[in-house]
Amino acid sequence: MRDAAKAIKFLESLSVPEGIRAGRRLKLAPFQKAFVRGALAPKTTAAALSVGRGNGKSALSAGLALAELLGVWDQQPRREILLAARTRDQAQVAWNFAAGLSQSLPVDKQELLKFRRGSKLEIEYAGDGGGLLRVIAADGKSILGSAPTLALLDERGHWEREKGDSLEHALLSGLGKRGGRALIISTSAADDSHPFSKWLDEDQEGVYRQEHRPSPGLPADDLESLLLANPGAVTGIGSSQEWLLAQARRAIARGGGALTSFRLYNRNERVSGETRDLLLTVDEWLGCETADLPPRQGAVVIGIDLGGSASMTAAAFYWPETGRLECLGTFPSKPDLLSRGQADGVGSRYVEMQERRELATLGEATVPVSPWLVETLRHVAGLQIAAIVADRYKQSELGEAIDSAGIRAPIVWRGQGFRDGGEDCERFRRACFDGKVKAAPSLLLRSAFADAVCLRDPANNLKLAKARSNGRIDAAAASVLAVAEGARIAGRPSKQVRTALWV
Repeated sequence: MRDAAKAIKFLESLSVPEGIRAGRRLKLAPFQKAFVRGALAPKTTAAALSVGRGNGKSALSAGLALAELLGVWDQQPRREILLAARTRDQAQVAWNFAAGLSQSLPVDKQELLKFRRGSKLEIEYAGDGGGLLRVIAADGKSILGSAPTLALLDERGHWEREKGDSLEHALLSGLGKRGGRALIISTSAADDSHPFSKWLDEDQEGVYRQEHRPSPGLPADDLESLLLANPGAVTGIGSSQEWLLAQARRAIARGGGALTSFRLYNRNERVSGETRDLLLTVDEWLGCETADLPPRQGAVVIGIDLGGSASMTAAAFYWPETGRLECLGTFPSKPDLLSRGQADGVGSRYVEMQERRELATLGEATVPVSPWLVETLRHVAGLQIAAIVADRYKQSELGEAIDSAGIRAPIVWRGQGFRDGGEDCERFRRACFDGKVKAAPSLLLRSAFADAVCLRDPANNLKLAKARSNGRIDAAAASVLAVAEGARIAGRPSKQVRTALWV
């Protein structure tokens, strides 16, 4: 019998230790069986599972840890199983499941188990070669020198970056000593650059991947995508369909952080759970997207964010009269977009943007400003330009390019600090909330706003910043400049032409 078959048979011989199904025979859902088969395949050294909260992840982890402890498929002597989590309390959840599941073992097996609930959480097994299951928190130094036969990384998508990476590296290096396996189980991380997202996105030898994540941009209460993220709901594991729908509608009604958290944890989407300092949440931006764009009517405001060799150069086009917003990004051609995307932690996203005609390449190591500016203005050829808005920090470079290109349009220079930046961010937010910003569905803008956060000074003024070092917020910065200036233009009183009076 194969390892996976032995594990499934063992798990389904146990009884549910708690909850409304307590005492009943454990029955694995199809998605859980698929994960066990993939994780315990002969050539698998690591397996990653991403699924919504409440779908039995911790129970499955605990059951597999208990099976390894008892030597169900692994006959190595002195087996060592590590249950790793962000905190000791979180790891204790899985440990409690393992202890609870052990109560349905035959009496002779139970007598060979010793439980330690003091400063260390451990389960020791004295039969069939022996083994030790212990809990560790995200501190890599505490396990240097260990040689686990199985390591379970619980909720890996929400570990602290530095400590989490240290723990993961220590675990993986220890597993190699005894041919062990790593099981990495979590809800989605907040972004594509997180190490857990890379486990799921990158094709690696010996790694099994299973992700239950719906397409982005769908309504929070879309039932089909909810069930995709929560496959246990169909088989009676965890939350029911009715409960999920009720929570989705409640989150929609509350909006803000409640809706973002529901998307992250219950819909298993990659959205940032940090709501306080985001420029816009994912749902706030999705409210600006529309398939029925208003016309290009009236004068256009062009926001420009110049980049260097690594960053993107972006231009945003905003029509204050109708609220239409368009945005284009440009990278230098070296390195190519796929290599650049992999270095930035977004995989093939830049290639997808190019296919959608939202992103282009120009120049080699850097984007030449004058030719880029000519191409940018060609996008709105024949239309009246109300103003070109740009960062004051680039005034010299951009000013020379404007003169050499022979552009005759009003130029507005804005700072990116707390003074100008605070005003521009607030005007941009207000325009979005008031329905005065309408854009076509754009992967370029979605990615930019996902990485855009606001820093606050002691007076609570805002300044636009990156959420991560490799984030590309140039399209968001250009959009903020264009929309904020458009709002100022729309707010100015129009000049009244007075008729002549003859006396």
